[in-house]
Amino acid sequence: MDRVWRVLSAGAALAVGGVAYATWVEPRWFALRRVEVPCLPPGTRPLRVLHISDLHLVPRQRVKRTWVAALSDLQPDLVVDTGDNLADHAAVPALLETVDRLLDVPGAFVLGSNDYFAPRAKNPLRYFDDSHVRVGRGERPHDDTDPERLPTGDLVGGLTARGWVDLTNRRARLDVQGVALELVGVDDPHLDYDDYASVAGPAADDVALTIGVTHAPYRRILDAMTEDRAGLVVAGHTHGGQLQVPGYGALVTNCDLDTGRVAGLSRWWPGAGSAPSSQAPPGAAWLHVSAGLGGNPYTPFRFWCRPGATLLTLVPRP
Repeated sequence: MDRVWRVLSAGAALAVGGVAYATWVEPRWFALRRVEVPCLPPGTRPLRVLHISDLHLVPRQRVKRTWVAALSDLQPDLVVDTGDNLADHAAVPALLETVDRLLDVPGAFVLGSNDYFAPRAKNPLRYFDDSHVRVGRGERPHDDTDPERLPTGDLVGGLTARGWVDLTNRRARLDVQGVALELVGVDDPHLDYDDYASVAGPAADDVALTIGVTHAPYRRILDAMTEDRAGLVVAGHTHGGQLQVPGYGALVTNCDLDTGRVAGLSRWWPGAGSAPSSQAPPGAAWLHVSAGLGGNPYTPFRFWCRPGATLLTLVPRP
């Protein structure tokens, strides 16, 4: 009986320790990931692209704000923000202060659901079905009570006033360190706000690279962008699964992307579905999904999936 009690006590202590770690340690243990992406034409100079996503910022989060502000020391050539910047109605001034030095760098952004609506407490088991996913185009998320609208216009105005390009259902061209880029973005597919048809069209043939930008990496968007020959697509939203099982990986992606691509660099091509990147055909696009910098304040957990940002170094194809 004593042995059973010791085993149970050890198991309980381990569980409590795991919850404490996932709540207080890993969410503040930010990681800078560095990835090389061979997607530029031969002879093109490399470009350093900082991909940030899913800050879910609350003004009091000083550790996160300090870490993100220091990313400007990386001296990126371009910053791409894939949305869900806010988690509080008062977060816009704090967000703009946090990324102030990054706003001196050429940048582009799209919006996520938490740039429109404030987060609320919800049953985390809903992430294992699609009851929280689908709403009609242009509507608010379905729930029992009206969500609090966030100051989206202030966010967009603050970013664009400093020169960042709003890619909300838009195409744009940027000259970055002498390299011509085309960017095509959509509004948040998680809310069905995306309107890719309004920006659809073949990748420009007079640029070095076309980059697709979306908050949530739903297959319909990835298929459409790569059908139009985007060479690189960047997204966020998944939080890398947020809770991963050691030796197994993520359980959910919060969209219809397969868990094998929940975070990091992989390949995508029209109709890829759940096929692994090893089956990619010649010329398949690169897909980078950020693990994100934060999460819903009501579910502030991370396990085996550190928050962070990624410095993508775009280099010529071999």
